[in-house]
Amino acid sequence: MRISICDDDQFILEELKKYLEEYYSQEDYDMPELVAFSDGNALLADEGKKDIVFLDIEMPGLDGIFVGNMLKKKYPDIFIFIITAYDEYLDAAMDAHVFRYLRKPVEKNRLFQSLKIAMRRYYCLVSDIMIDQGNTFKKISESEIIYIEAQDKTTILNTVSGKYSSKNTIHAWMETLNAGSFFQTHKSYIVNLRYVLKFSHVLIAFNFGTDKAYLARRKYKQFKKAYYTYLSHNSQ
Repeated sequence: MRISICDDDQFILEELKKYLEEYYSQEDYDMPELVAFSDGNALLADEGKKDIVFLDIEMPGLDGIFVGNMLKKKYPDIFIFIITAYDEYLDAAMDAHVFRYLRKPVEKNRLFQSLKIAMRRYYCLVSDIMIDQGNTFKKISESEIIYIEAQDKTTILNTVSGKYSSKNTIHAWMETLNAGSFFQTHKSYIVNLRYVLKFSHVLIAFNFGTDKAYLARRKYKQFKKAYYTYLSHNSQ
C-alpha cells in the first residue's frame, strides 16, 4: 500500500505522517509507503500507485478539489481524504466523491476511525479468493462477486466476469469473505452490498446484470440497516 500526503504546510505533513505511523504500528497491517508532496502538480506528476491520498484544498497552483477529480478519473478506487480548515469546500468535496472530509487540525481519533473503514474496504477490493471447483481452482478478486447462491450441494458465484460453481457452502463463504461488504440475505443467498441497486421486502436487484437475489422477510430490517451503513461508510 502507498499513501500520499499533499499539503503546503510542513507541520501538517509531519503531523499526518506521525499519526499514520502510529495507526499502522498498532494495527495488524504492514506499514505502508508514505510519500509527501507540497503541491498538486507534484502529486499528479508522481507515477507511483495511489491507494490513499490526503489532500489539502488551498495550495499553490492546482487546488485540492481539482487534483482529487483528476486522481479519481485515473484511479476510480482511490480513497481521498480532504484536509482543510474551511467548511465552505464541503459541498465541492462531496461532489468529487471524496472518502472523508477532515478539518484542520486533524483530530486523531476521527482519523483512526476513518482509516479503519478505509482499510476494510481496501482489502475487500484487493483480496483474491480461490474457488474450489472440484478438479480445478479458480482465483478471482473478492470485489468481483455480485452475489452467491446455494444450489443443491454446490454454490454458484455470480461475478462481473461470469458464473462459477464451488464446493463451498454458504456458511463457508460467510466465514471466508471480508465482513462489511457481504450480507447473508437468505439461507441460500449472500450479496455484495457494493452492487445493490434497490430492494424490496423479498427481492434485491443489482446494478450489474438482471439477476435478483432473495431477501428473507425476517432479515429485511437488518439488511436495510447494513446497507445504509455501508453507503455512509463508502460514499466515494
